[in-house]
Amino acid sequence: MLALKPLIASAAQPPVDLRTADSYAVLAGQGVTNTGPTVIRGDLGTSPNPAVTGFPPGKVKGAVHKADAAALQAKKDLTKAYNDAAGRTPVTTIGTQLGGKTLKPGVYDSNSGTFQITGALTLDAQGDPNGVFIFQMAATLVSASNSHVRLIGAAQPCNVFWQVGSSATLGTNSSFTGNILALTSIQVQTNVTVQGRVLARNASVTLDADNITVATCSTSATSTPPPTSQVTPVPSGGVQTGGGSTAGLQDVALLVFGGALLAAAAGTFAMRRRSMRHD
Repeated sequence: MLALKPLIASAAQPPVDLRTADSYAVLAGQGVTNTGPTVIRGDLGTSPNPAVTGFPPGKVKGAVHKADAAALQAKKDLTKAYNDAAGRTPVTTIGTQLGGKTLKPGVYDSNSGTFQITGALTLDAQGDPNGVFIFQMAATLVSASNSHVRLIGAAQPCNVFWQVGSSATLGTNSSFTGNILALTSIQVQTNVTVQGRVLARNASVTLDADNITVATCSTSATSTPPPTSQVTPVPSGGVQTGGGSTAGLQDVALLVFGGALLAAAAGTFAMRRRSMRHD
């Protein structure tokens, strides 16, 4: 008789805590090299090697930390985040090629220890903005030229983490989403858009006319308050008529009484005239 494997429900994953590395769009251990008009929206740092070249023509719309205390602390926090991501369970093992797949929140690895993206990878949070995606690699991450990582179902780029055991390469004209935590180096080829972070622990980050924007999460949901009901007060002292008060009843009574007085006066006047004629 075949034994049935129990179904294990995986608990929702909390995001990986980047601590002080959270403000960095680019962080390296052995310097950052850029070619062309790269734009970095977020902080840039490197430690222990302070080398930063290619800015300008590149632009950093944030702070630049070259082997200072802030960069050193960010590197320490990156190591903690890397180890956290690498140790997450339960893990679902899938194929090396992520292109053409649609994945829900969870922790993923592959038998080969690497991931490749050719075409489009879709990450579907299924309506949960707190859904977390973690990809664990013992070796490399390679996205092909013109590849894409797209989010649907309320997924947020700040909740996507790529733990890379060696180096990551993002191909020309590709768009990438999520936070790369690489043990060694990261190469971002020409005209790549990154919504997330490129963080390399021990080696360099190389850029070439790229756009990198640090990913942030929406921490509050906007709700629309229920409409305030308009209650019309019920008047006291009588039934509403006309303008909505008892004034209508009073007016009618006065008209009737006045009409009666006029009729009586007219009758009296007529009787007097007839009496005068007879006299």
